[in-house]
Amino acid sequence: MQKPTKAIIAAAGFGTRFLPQTKAMPKEMMPIIDKPIIQYVVEELVAAGIKDIIIIGSSNKRSIEDHFDMPNEDLLANLRAGGAKKEPMIEMVNDLANLANFIYIRQKGPYGNATPILCASHLIGEDEPFIYAFADDFIKASPSRFSQMISAYETYDTPIFTCKTVLTDDEYDRYGIVAGEEVGPGVLKMSTIIERPGKANAPSDLASVSSYLFTGKIFSYIDRAAAAHDESDELKLQPIVQQMIDDGYPHHAIKIKNGKYYDTGDKLEYLKTVIDFGLMHNELGGPLAAYIKQRVTELGE
Repeated sequence: MQKPTKAIIAAAGFGTRFLPQTKAMPKEMMPIIDKPIIQYVVEELVAAGIKDIIIIGSSNKRSIEDHFDMPNEDLLANLRAGGAKKEPMIEMVNDLANLANFIYIRQKGPYGNATPILCASHLIGEDEPFIYAFADDFIKASPSRFSQMISAYETYDTPIFTCKTVLTDDEYDRYGIVAGEEVGPGVLKMSTIIERPGKANAPSDLASVSSYLFTGKIFSYIDRAAAAHDESDELKLQPIVQQMIDDGYPHHAIKIKNGKYYDTGDKLEYLKTVIDFGLMHNELGGPLAAYIKQRVTELGE
């Protein structure tokens, strides 16, 4: 079985919830401690064996390209002037450019989460597996979500959806909800996927979040959906996948083990993510925990 070596990252959004910060800086480049959000996604892909990363962006995403490019000479000169203390930083910024083969495409087509796949379809074979992920959310897990997805793909030989249990009622209005036959611990053979059904209409409490493993078979379905697309609506992935399931192409959903989902596209969730990663940081964790405890005490007085 061919293992996936390519990934598509959707990064064309405008991040309007973070304006004015995102007027000039892509939301994907907002920092979590000392790394932009998208770097966490890229590093996780690379660790799972991905070699080619296709980033679907827009005209305001040039800083993403610059981030994963070779460092400019001015920065290198500054680091060299810092002597031995800054020497490790030279290796660090050089390594960024060598993480993977990066391909950048500007998104064209209708609004919707199926469009980035359509934009990259000419770079992926009809039977070739690939990962589709977003640049502003991720799951911190051990083993990584992408490793778990690839393992499930090797077991079931079908597209794989990453999922989590719904924690609050509002999540039924935020995520796609999947249902189907349980074929293993935390694994469903999907029969249904409904985008944002609301709690009353949800077929289960398992939410599809963050990433997918597809094969090129999905391209023809997206092509047909795009040709029949109503410009007043989104080109959504979920009904396209439902059509594939109905046509006899099985899909599986896996609940990611030992993981926590982070959605940094929301202000409050972004703050929670920064705090969590700060508390897990080797150098900053202790002092940050002490400061948070101090502030909670002060606010409670």
